[in-house]
Amino acid sequence: MINEPKIVEITEIIDETPTIKTFKFDWDFNALGRPNPGEFVMVWNFNNEKPMSISQINDNQLAISVKNIGEFTSQLHQLNVGDQIGIRGSYGNGFNNSFKDKKIIAIGGGVGMAPINAIATDLIKSNNVTVISAAQTKEELLFSQSLEDLGANVNSCTDDGSFGFKGFATDCLVDLLESSTYDYAFVCGPEIMMKGIFDILEDSSIPGQYSLERYMKCALGVCGQCCVDNQGWRICVEGPVFENDKIKLISEFAKYRRDASGVKY
Repeated sequence: MINEPKIVEITEIIDETPTIKTFKFDWDFNALGRPNPGEFVMVWNFNNEKPMSISQINDNQLAISVKNIGEFTSQLHQLNVGDQIGIRGSYGNGFNNSFKDKKIIAIGGGVGMAPINAIATDLIKSNNVTVISAAQTKEELLFSQSLEDLGANVNSCTDDGSFGFKGFATDCLVDLLESSTYDYAFVCGPEIMMKGIFDILEDSSIPGQYSLERYMKCALGVCGQCCVDNQGWRICVEGPVFENDKIKLISEFAKYRRDASGVKY
């Protein structure tokens, strides 16, 4: 982990969907540390800095997958191969990737598939991995084909039914549980989606880990900007990944969050 930006050169840019791009860059694991799936980095565009989940962890190479949703991400989407960005991290409590010979289900909604791709890619090597990749439309599905190519049992689902299962990730999960069960789950996506998934998995006695997102500034656990009610856990340190028992104690889960000034919304 490094606490000041390391300037890296973008080596490859992949247009994943109309709104999501993956940016790859070299990362010396020996000198800078090897991130674990579920951890994040702070990305600096020489003007501002934002947290981004790591979507791929290869040999001395990392990738982030960025959805164009605002000024900062729009600026990133305008970059080209050879351009530079600053990377600080990696940070956070990532996923537990020590499973072997287990039936795993990994569920991602939208750009929440970024950290799911990292953990699923890791676990495919020694586990039976089923993936639910959910999006509003076929064009916005992320990593479905690449994970299938690696050997995952991928279930794509779209809100509008333009590809795969028609419905939400929760509907797809209920459908799968009618004929199968799983030892463990990994989940990331819109929090309202994760709440639905959480309830279904709890009813089925399937433990899991959930990756949360909050407004961050320092990523070091100092500023307290990303603390959650009512435990005070910092998403950048105690999170972003939490297991079932801790999710139950986060009173704001799927109900509200706070903006940059701390106001609930």
